[in-house]
Amino acid sequence: MNTKLISIPVIAILITSCASGPFGSQVKEPFTGNAYESNNRFFRGTGKGESSADNVARGKADIEAKAVLAAQVNTTMKHTTMKQVTDQYLQQRENERTADVADKFESLVREVVNTNIADLRKTGEKKYFSKKENKYTVFIAYEIKKNAMFRYLKKQAKTNQKIDERQQEVIQKVLDQELKKADEADVN
Repeated sequence: MNTKLISIPVIAILITSCASGPFGSQVKEPFTGNAYESNNRFFRGTGKGESSADNVARGKADIEAKAVLAAQVNTTMKHTTMKQVTDQYLQQRENERTADVADKFESLVREVVNTNIADLRKTGEKKYFSKKENKYTVFIAYEIKKNAMFRYLKKQAKTNQKIDERQQEVIQKVLDQELKKADEADVN
């Protein structure tokens, strides 16, 4: 009997000491998991902001979430564009301005991301206040449908005066391919 009474506190101590490892306790923040990660249909981004002023914390979270989205759009388009332009260059060899087309495309993506995107949807916002630290922590989650984003990029590319006819053709072709993939994902 005595050994059972002693083993219960020992087990309790072992369990609590294992709960926080060498890095501290694991914390589950809002807007994490599959529902808040980008996939073949959506670009998604989350942000976290901390400040003693709630509006500043919100602004920081907002900027971080939009920066995550911008990076995803830019990475997707840069990878696709560079591959597409390189493939066309190898096929035709007459396009000496391959890098120029890629730069124009990257510039277009940057311009689009720097403007207000009509289809940007806020999927969540949570605000917390710590009395102990006297600060607000705000979490924000956004998403953009990929096909809407690519349609918007196509529209912006058509009206961009800095893009010549040949570059326009390459950019439109790349966007059409990405749009087709996004539309197929929407159907499935």
